[in-house]
Amino acid sequence: MISPNSFDARTPMNRGDANGNVLTHYAPAERVDAGELRAQLDFVANDPVIDGLMRVVGGLLAVLNEQRQVLAVNDRLLQLLGLGSAEQAFGLRLGEAVHCVHAHAMPGGCGTSEYCSTCGAAIAQVTSLAENRAVERVCAIDVAPPIAGSDHLFFRVQACPLRREGRRILLLVLQDITEEQQRALLDRTFYHDVKNTLCAVIGASEMLAMDRERSDADMADHLVEMTRRLSREIELQRCLVTARPDGLGRITTRVTVRQVLEDLERACVLHPAVRGRRLRVQPAPAEAPVLATDPTLLGRVLQNMVINALEATPDGAEARVWAERAEGAIEFCVWNDAVITAENARRIFQRNFSTKGTIGRGLGTYSMKLLGEQVLGGRVSFTSTPDAGTCFRIRLEANDVVAE
Repeated sequence: MISPNSFDARTPMNRGDANGNVLTHYAPAERVDAGELRAQLDFVANDPVIDGLMRVVGGLLAVLNEQRQVLAVNDRLLQLLGLGSAEQAFGLRLGEAVHCVHAHAMPGGCGTSEYCSTCGAAIAQVTSLAENRAVERVCAIDVAPPIAGSDHLFFRVQACPLRREGRRILLLVLQDITEEQQRALLDRTFYHDVKNTLCAVIGASEMLAMDRERSDADMADHLVEMTRRLSREIELQRCLVTARPDGLGRITTRVTVRQVLEDLERACVLHPAVRGRRLRVQPAPAEAPVLATDPTLLGRVLQNMVINALEATPDGAEARVWAERAEGAIEFCVWNDAVITAENARRIFQRNFSTKGTIGRGLGTYSMKLLGEQVLGGRVSFTSTPDAGTCFRIRLEANDVVAE
């Protein structure tokens, strides 16, 4: 164990408004004072059971007090945090120690912002303390500055309360599951999309092979297009999994709004999410322009919007897709009648965040933003209200709209 003797009294304590109230949107904001924190650090440093746990637990381990402040960290977590000594983490909360971008959004620090109610780590800690039981959640954290060369952390978080000599502490075990998540995303998206494209390539090839004497230029062109799309899907998935769009060049071609909507309908009509629901793709407006864009990437953005909308649509109901002119630009819109809660809306475009709470989710909405804005140069947004439902949009500005 590392001695708390060098504990820095400047470690964040209670910070409140002008009236001394510590504000919070989720977890309790209060912290122990410097004297009590020193006493807790000394107790943890000299407890043989805690010392044994710190030595034998194989993952990233932290010991917290009931105010969720760090009392001890093991060497593996210390290494991940990039800290020279554990004393630098004493008194902090997890989000503050890992530099979560939301950790200082409120005076009360980690756990108190509007974003914290959807944070897996915060939920695990609060629930475990409130219900006095072990709780496990997955947690996606955006960090700044980067930790271990990454600006994003993805953990499985296990929180377990423990009582020692009348004191209650919280054991927090973190497991880095970034690679597991990436493999699950590959299984869920890449292999599915590549299989669909390969089926189209095989079908076109078989039709050509059955009639070797007749030259079918249309089928040959279709085969070439499917092969190009397969290559593009491989590039695209590498971009999404690595979150590095710089290597994915934009292949610009001219395409009509009507073609975009027709291709989208063909791509989605047989998707499992449509079963039991209706997908209504409205005709393109008569005055819709020709676009100069990358139709493969635009199609992927719109497909993700449609699939998300269908998954949120009750059986027997419908999701709608349409395009509309807007001040020299064109907007593609995808609507369903469901409502996104305010808590989820704040993180809707965060990498790996998913309302499903399972591994292998959380890439669809993230990819909308990444591809739609950083590669296509458009603007991706959404609105969601009880009266109007939810509508996702991608707006392509005037420089992407060309004359017929």
